[in-house]
Amino acid sequence: MKTSLEITAEPLPKDLAFLSGSLTAFNDADVGASGRKPLAVFVRGENGAVVAGISGYTAWGWLYVQWLWVDERLRGRRTAAGMLDAAEREAIERGCHGAWIDTFNPTAEKVYRRQGYTPFGKLPDFPAGRSRIFLQKKLP
Repeated sequence: MKTSLEITAEPLPKDLAFLSGSLTAFNDADVGASGRKPLAVFVRGENGAVVAGISGYTAWGWLYVQWLWVDERLRGRRTAAGMLDAAEREAIERGCHGAWIDTFNPTAEKVYRRQGYTPFGKLPDFPAGRSRIFLQKKLP
């Protein structure tokens, strides 16, 4: 088979869909279906606008929190803790036994540790001058 290598900052949606489908099929055959299902938690202000939120998914018995953001005016009010609690409850309902999250923000790391998350990995200088911390939590 003759091949060529392509590098792009603008991949075609159909190529990404093919890659995703192919990897999913491989993993399903290797370890079983992931049962991947999106999970989001939003906090909305009086006008209905999102003022905080979590986006992630559950798969293979784990909750992964990909994004967690809180409007600056709500920080320090346990908004993140409330959203994590809600996401974890939903994950437990879905049969999850663990949760994981990563951050390079020292303040966020403290919030996650207060929620019972413990570090399991670290990438130094990601980004430069910081470390990306990976944290996990056992769910009941």
